[in-house]
Amino acid sequence: MFKSGYRQRDIIRINKRNNAEDGGNPNANGGKGTAVPIPTTSADLCHINVSGKQYITTHSCLQQYPLTLLGSNDKELFWIPELKSYYFNRNRDCFESILTFYQTGREFRPLSVDDDIYEAERKFFRIEMKKRAADTAIPLGDSLDAPAICCEGDWKSTKKQVHKFLMDPRCSNWATAWHIMDILFICTSITLLVMETDHNVKDAFKEGHAAYNYLFGLNVLVIAFFTTDLLIRFVTWPGLLNFWKNLFNILDILSILPFYVSLIAEAFEDPTAVQQQEHKSYVVLRVCRIFRIVRVFKFIRHSQDLIMIIKVVGHAKKELCLLILLLFIFSVSFGSLMYYIEHKENPKFGTIMEGCWWAIVTITTIGYGTSSHKHGWVRLSAVWS
Repeated sequence: MFKSGYRQRDIIRINKRNNAEDGGNPNANGGKGTAVPIPTTSADLCHINVSGKQYITTHSCLQQYPLTLLGSNDKELFWIPELKSYYFNRNRDCFESILTFYQTGREFRPLSVDDDIYEAERKFFRIEMKKRAADTAIPLGDSLDAPAICCEGDWKSTKKQVHKFLMDPRCSNWATAWHIMDILFICTSITLLVMETDHNVKDAFKEGHAAYNYLFGLNVLVIAFFTTDLLIRFVTWPGLLNFWKNLFNILDILSILPFYVSLIAEAFEDPTAVQQQEHKSYVVLRVCRIFRIVRVFKFIRHSQDLIMIIKVVGHAKKELCLLILLLFIFSVSFGSLMYYIEHKENPKFGTIMEGCWWAIVTITTIGYGTSSHKHGWVRLSAVWS
C-alpha cells in the first residue's frame, strides 16, 4: 500500500519516460534526475537537523539527485546516532531552498540571504544548476550576481576570506565587532551632520572655536574608517566591474566624497572670494555637502530585512509604475477641472499646474493647505480625487 496513491507500475512507467527524455542517461542535467512522486514508507523517512531545526523528507526524494551531497552516501558522514538524524551546521534559510529543490526540481533563491552566502551553501551541498531562475534575485545585494571567487593561490584565498569578513558579520567574532564599529561610526557621522546645523552648537564647527579641533578630529576618524572599509572592499571585491554595479558601494563613495572635496577646496580657496560667495570652489563645496545625507543609507547594508523589502519593491516595479501613472492621470484630470472652475475667483488656481499641485496634495493626503477652493459644490470634486 503506497500512501501517495501511485501504483508501482505507474512509478516505473514514469521513470522510464523521464530516462527516455534524458536520452537514457540517469545523470542528465548535472547528475540529477526528474522529480516524480515516490511512495513513502516509515523506513524511507530521512531526518535532517540543520543548526537545531529538524527537517523530515524521504531518502527516495534525495536519491533522485545522486551527485549531490544529500543524494549520495557521503551524507552518512554527518549521521549523529544520539540525534538519530543527519546534522549540518549550515544556514537554515538556504537549506529550506535547497530542500525545495529536491522536492520540486526547481531552484528558488531566498531573498533574505546574500548571494555569496547562498552560493557557498549550494557548493557545500553540491547543487549545480545549468539554468538559474531569472526572477530569484534582484541586483541589489552585496555580491550582485558576482562570479564565483576562485580559491586557487594564497592571495585569492586570502582575498575571499577578507571579502567574507567584510560582508558577513556572522563568520567570526572579529567580523561582528567590525560591523558594530561601522554602525557606531555611521551614527557618529549622522550626529555630527545634524549638530552642524543646530544654532546652539554650530559655532563649535567653525575654525577658532575651542571644540573645533576635537570635532574635526572625530570627523577625520570617521572618514578614515569609512575610507579604509571602502578600499579593502574594493580590493577584495570579486570583479572590478561588479564593484561599480553595486548600489551600496556607490553610496559609500558619495558619503565620503564631500570630506575630500572640502579639503581640496579649502586648500585652494581665496578667502576674499569665499566671503563674497563668488569662488567656484565655494559653489562646488556647497553642492558636495548635500551628499553627506547619503550616510544615512549606509544602515541598509547592515539590515537584511531592509534589503529584503527593497528587493520585494523591485519585484513589484510594474505595479508601482501603474500606481504612478494613475496618480498622474488623476492629478492632471482633477487639477484641470479645478483650474477651470476656480481660476476666475481664486488666484491660487491661476494655472493648471497649481491645480495639479492641489490634486496631488489631496490625493496623497498631505494637506499642506496652500490652496483651497471657494465654491461649496466643488467639494464633490475634492472627494472624488
